[in-house]
Amino acid sequence: MDIRSSSSHRLIALIVLISVSLSNQLQSSQSWSLLRLQRLLNYPSVLNSWGTNTDFCNVEPSPSVTVVCYEETITQLHINGKENSTPLPDGFSIDSFFTTLARLPNLKVLSLTSVGLWGSIPAKISRLTSLEIVNMSSNFLDGAVPGEVSRLSNLQTLILDHNLIGGRVPEWIGFFPLMAVLSLKNNNFDGPLPDSIKRLESLRVLVLSFNNFSGPLPDLSGLVNLQVLDVGSNYFGPQFPSLSKKIVTLVMRNNSFTGGIPSEISSYYLLQLLDVSLNRFVGPFTPSLFSLPSIQHLNISGNRLTGMLVTNISCNDELMDVDLSFNLLTGSMPTCLSSSYKERIVSYSGNCLASKDQFQYPNSYCQNQAFAVDFLPKKKKKASAHKVVVSVSVVGTFIVVLVGALLLISDLRRKNARTANEKAPRRLIEHASNGYPSKLLADARYISQTMKLGALGIPPYRSFSLDELEAATNNFDISTFIGEGSLGQMYRGKLRDGSLIAVRCLKLRKHQHTHSFTRHIELISKLRHRHLVSALGHCFEYDIEDSSVSTLFLIFEYVTNGTLRNNISGQKLSWTHRIAAAIGVAKGIQFLHAGIIPGLFANNLKITNILVDHNHVAKISCYNLPLLLEINSELVTGGYFGSKDHVKKTSPEDKIDIYDFGVILLEIICGRPITSHSDPKLVKDQLLESTSDDRLIWKSCCNESLKTVMEICLRCLSGEPSERPSIEDVLWNLQFAAQLQDAWRGDSNSSEDSPLSPPAFRKSLY
Repeated sequence: MDIRSSSSHRLIALIVLISVSLSNQLQSSQSWSLLRLQRLLNYPSVLNSWGTNTDFCNVEPSPSVTVVCYEETITQLHINGKENSTPLPDGFSIDSFFTTLARLPNLKVLSLTSVGLWGSIPAKISRLTSLEIVNMSSNFLDGAVPGEVSRLSNLQTLILDHNLIGGRVPEWIGFFPLMAVLSLKNNNFDGPLPDSIKRLESLRVLVLSFNNFSGPLPDLSGLVNLQVLDVGSNYFGPQFPSLSKKIVTLVMRNNSFTGGIPSEISSYYLLQLLDVSLNRFVGPFTPSLFSLPSIQHLNISGNRLTGMLVTNISCNDELMDVDLSFNLLTGSMPTCLSSSYKERIVSYSGNCLASKDQFQYPNSYCQNQAFAVDFLPKKKKKASAHKVVVSVSVVGTFIVVLVGALLLISDLRRKNARTANEKAPRRLIEHASNGYPSKLLADARYISQTMKLGALGIPPYRSFSLDELEAATNNFDISTFIGEGSLGQMYRGKLRDGSLIAVRCLKLRKHQHTHSFTRHIELISKLRHRHLVSALGHCFEYDIEDSSVSTLFLIFEYVTNGTLRNNISGQKLSWTHRIAAAIGVAKGIQFLHAGIIPGLFANNLKITNILVDHNHVAKISCYNLPLLLEINSELVTGGYFGSKDHVKKTSPEDKIDIYDFGVILLEIICGRPITSHSDPKLVKDQLLESTSDDRLIWKSCCNESLKTVMEICLRCLSGEPSERPSIEDVLWNLQFAAQLQDAWRGDSNSSEDSPLSPPAFRKSLY
């Protein structure tokens, strides 16, 4: 009996020992996986506390890092990197990263924000079958969403905001019965939204803003749990979407919606935020929106809405801000929207209201504009004989007038054609580069696509209100003042959404009306490219007495990471990063020359006018706008726009920019300031004498790559403009140099700190 008891105790002890051993082994395996993730993420500072002795299941959670365990297995992983993070090094493999993640089989929540992930989401994500919440926002993920994501049947939340993911939203997105949150904000998605999305009966939040979606929105009225719908800054339209009455937040700004705002929106009793600004809505505005039971934010600006407001309209006491600007409203501002409500922000400029606190057009303007609008069809009534006679008379008179006008226009066209034949033929476009046929560049679809591709990730151009700019700059407080030049004062500001802006204030000496600037504003609105300090919008301040424009505000994105010169001399950027910066500048020049009509040339390109953003993207902050010369003939353009005195009429305009770009390339190679570029021979001698950055050459540079950049630099600096290369040739050579550098690093399997043989470099240079 004792022997049996002893054996039994030993067996139990052995089982316990094995169980503990297996538990420790499991925990050890998952700890190893987390430490490997730390290494794959390039040891970010937020993970400094992780080490081989860390008890991950018992670490105190923080806003940056949280690990949650259940029964000694990891179920949640949250890593929140620093804002404005940069992409992980070139050696990073997202495939290896997800292979390691797959070793956490019970992971339910995965949140990896601002950690520098790049590449396409791999198919291996399907191995994490327990995932319920995925948040990989603010990274650099690209490509399309892989079909393997559809296998994550437990998925409830998918957030991929602020990445570079593109393509269409797949049809299988509608097959997640538990999906509650779908957010794809600020990516490159395009095409229509699949009808299958209306099957997501559990969906509460749908955010698709700042993409390239187009077409009508599916009928979403069946999504009875939907509370937030944000489709702003796309190309959706034209019909107003069908929604459940339980919607709380509805953002449709900056799309292609037309027609009238449906009357049923007045029954959205839970609606707190409604933004339908910058669309093409027409017809009468419904004042009952002011008094919706839950409304707090209302923005209808930038449409063609009509109607008369009266003083005794009631408002919800919780209404915080209202923007009615740039519509066709008449009458008087409601008392509940007056300035006496200090906490309420109200904008109503650009209408025909009786109030003069903000700029208003005369009543005739709104009447004429409303007359030209195609209103919503009314119910047909049986016409009387008298009405038929009157209608026929009116139509007949209109036809006679129209025929007369057409004959007059035809006669004028014939005269203009004869005059044009006597003059030199006018070019359809300002510039046709050697790399593309002129027909292709002249095609509006090509120009539109060029702008669309270059402007990815840039907020849409819009009209700003003066109140909005004053709020962003704290009433243009001295603390926001950047500088002052011949073109007026520059201020930095911060919009409500947190984005930074630069505001240039141009005081006008002559009384000019808005229509004087129409063609210039149209050009400015096209200046949207990844490698330009892009225009975000404009604002007019009007003289109360004669409604002329007294101040023009131009709003640009604010770039915070200094100039390219400072980044080169201060941080000693690697050769790979220097080529990337050069390619970015070349793409910006290509856009200025051929991506808009008419092109912009002689842009006074200097390395001190090339800014670098927080993602190390080079942006040209200096380009030549005719608007500035027209505002005041004494102004000399500079700062954010360009310089008139650099234009040499003796050489082709596009070749001036090529020469200036050659000087920028020279400094990129040399790694130190080049103060004189007036003598091309002197600059060539400096380059041939190997004044390049020694640290750059010997430690981070491929021989052939450096040689390619030097050769194209010398060609750009040619004294004869006709011998300088086209911008397409420059771009091709720089991209080829980048490929050589990448291949060298891959073949040598070395880091950028690997030395390069000096003798080989000397031979290649000569």
